[in-house]
Amino acid sequence: MATNITWHPNLSYDERKELRKQAGCTIWLTGLSASGKSTIACALEQLLLQKGLAAYRLDGDNIRFGLNKDLGFSAEDRNENIRRISEVSKLFADSCTTSITSFISPYRADRDKARELHKEAGLRFIEVFVDVPLEVAEQRDPKGLYKKAREGIIKDFTGISAPYEAPLTPELHLRTDLKSIEECAEIIHQYLINEKLI
Repeated sequence: MATNITWHPNLSYDERKELRKQAGCTIWLTGLSASGKSTIACALEQLLLQKGLAAYRLDGDNIRFGLNKDLGFSAEDRNENIRRISEVSKLFADSCTTSITSFISPYRADRDKARELHKEAGLRFIEVFVDVPLEVAEQRDPKGLYKKAREGIIKDFTGISAPYEAPLTPELHLRTDLKSIEECAEIIHQYLINEKLI
């Protein structure tokens, strides 16, 4: 833990919200690999930006090229990966941006900690379960990861050799085998409108 540091306050969230004419929040997309999280996140980000709203997407793979490039896929590293993203997404939300995260984030406890972090800061955390049957995810397999996991090449792969703990009470539950990406993005968009976040 760092010592000899001081938190420097800046504009309050309410002051920023008034100036930006937009509330901040985190939309946390969770689900198996190939469930459609990143594709929905891209579509939603574009939709919000086209409407003149501040939105930024934090993608699981992209983050591992920079901020989290020192982390692997052990349970401990997955925990730290999600802890860091929780903190970053909270900062974006506090700036009155719609932060859109797309991470497998397989453990409920880690997602609950992310929610609590936002709650403590007075910020909204919207958990979106991007759900698809495992067999559909394996059929999609755009990166060939399930095949490698089944062959034993990839160890600790979520849904195959590592657990995925589905959300119990997500704000939204999207089945990407039943709805299109555009429909899923619009469902989230409408939720944000109904909740007066945009």
